Amino acid sequence: MATAGKVIKCKAAVAWEPNKPVVIEEIEVAPPQDGEVRIKIVATSVCHSDLYHLFENMHKDGFPVVLGHEAAGIVESVGPGVTEFQPGDKVIPLFLSQCKECRFCKHPKTNVCEKAWSEIRIDAMSPLDSRFTCKGKKVYQFSGTSTFSEYTVVRQINLTKIDPAAPLDKVCLLSCGICTGYGAAVNTAEVKEGSTCAVFGLGAVGLAAVMGCKNAGAKRIIAVDTNPDKFEKAKVFGANEFVNPKDHDKPISQVLSEMTNGGVDYSLECVGNVEVMRSALESTVQGWGVSVIVGWNNIHEFSGQPIQLIAGRTWKGALFGGFKSKDSVPEMVKAYMNKKVMVDEFITHNLTLDQINDAIEMMKHGKCIRTVLNVSPQ
Repeated sequence: MATAGKVIKCKAAVAWEPNKPVVIEEIEVAPPQDGEVRIKIVATSVCHSDLYHLFENMHKDGFPVVLGHEAAGIVESVGPGVTEFQPGDKVIPLFLSQCKECRFCKHPKTNVCEKAWSEIRIDAMSPLDSRFTCKGKKVYQFSGTSTFSEYTVVRQINLTKIDPAAPLDKVCLLSCGICTGYGAAVNTAEVKEGSTCAVFGLGAVGLAAVMGCKNAGAKRIIAVDTNPDKFEKAKVFGANEFVNPKDHDKPISQVLSEMTNGGVDYSLECVGNVEVMRSALESTVQGWGVSVIVGWNNIHEFSGQPIQLIAGRTWKGALFGGFKSKDSVPEMVKAYMNKKVMVDEFITHNLTLDQINDAIEMMKHGKCIRTVLNVSPQ
């Protein structure tokens, strides 16, 4: 392409400081360096992790930053040493790398990659290095992706090629939320046929967890949320019972225990609230209950009583649903194309990048499941 090797000036949403609206700015995107790929972002969506960084984490070293990590696009150019991708490829950027060389990538029991954390500053949720500048200042790349921009640069280990027939304004959702919830049910919890499950929180991740429980053959899927407006949506993905904790004057764990003769087989916490994490654990049955922490939180400590685990419960965590990112996301795209997993049903709004603050406000106030921002034409 004519832009290869040159700095690209383009539009991006810059978060100059925490707890403030993002600003549409013209930024400069440098050419990709060794092992990197520059992408034209076609579509991106707002995920709660973006809001978490902007409104909850608010780490002083994480700004200014271009947020966004749930996206799909087209390769514009590649840096030296890149052989896996070429201009024109349809791709999905990945916040979780897969180098395929480290001891974690080679281990079948984890999807963690050593190189995922070697460059990303966990508190600031971005690498120190960046290919972005704006008004003479370096702008950080959130989770190494930064997809609220017309162009971005990512490491090739944070990128995967997908079916060229896939609609990018749909499959962009598979780069975070859907895989996170779905995989937490099928990979991490390993939900079994005929089981009873409870899913706490009915955002996109929670609804994907419901879908995972359904596809795994769970018999009872109890959706738990303080917003009853979400229950109809949860039915679409397979939930068949619904509980609003606000309707009860006893702990939700006790409510679920009474509903299920001692507790559910599996619970999935998809909120990121440490109190809900404990409630989800206490909602599982003694002896064999499994509770999975899915919601992101790196600020607060969580707690529980040892007897709750001594009695046979298992408490686990799931990052990106246990999926090895580069290998699994193309397979999830295929599953969507073959109508084995739902994606379209998560999308409640379609906006443009210029309307990103509207999308953020809708998610902040629970008025959407996923809003897709159309950034560039395919």
